[in-house]
Amino acid sequence: MRTTYRVLAWILAVEVVVQAAAIAWALFGLTTWIESGGVLDAAAIQAEPQFDGVVGFMVHGMNGTIIVPAVALLLLIVSFFAKLTRGVAFAAALFLMVVAQVLLGMFAHAIPSLGMLHGALALAILVTAVMSARLTSAPRAVEQPTTTAAV
Repeated sequence: MRTTYRVLAWILAVEVVVQAAAIAWALFGLTTWIESGGVLDAAAIQAEPQFDGVVGFMVHGMNGTIIVPAVALLLLIVSFFAKLTRGVAFAAALFLMVVAQVLLGMFAHAIPSLGMLHGALALAILVTAVMSARLTSAPRAVEQPTTTAAV
């Protein structure tokens, strides 16, 4: 279970990088399209994809609302069986951060300033996931047998 915990934590860290890459692809594609004369309006949004990076928005949205929360939930479940010192705490923190991240992503459409928190929380998730993965490299706590003195 320790290996499963480590793998899931690293997957979560990689997913944050995928999220950043996908949104960068989308935004750079969008700006290139606008600079080339494209117009972003309701009709363009509802029409067929008109620029290369539009897939980045889809990847970011689906990955962030389906895959990342699923991995965080699996990590939390596995943490109960991995018997790692602070493993459950790290996994629970990651799960709560991912839930907050999804909510920030949803509410940032109505309140754009929440986008800053969305980006900052992504970095916190990345760091916490890496720290969580590194928990498995710590030596296991070995229980010492207790001896009773003869009275």
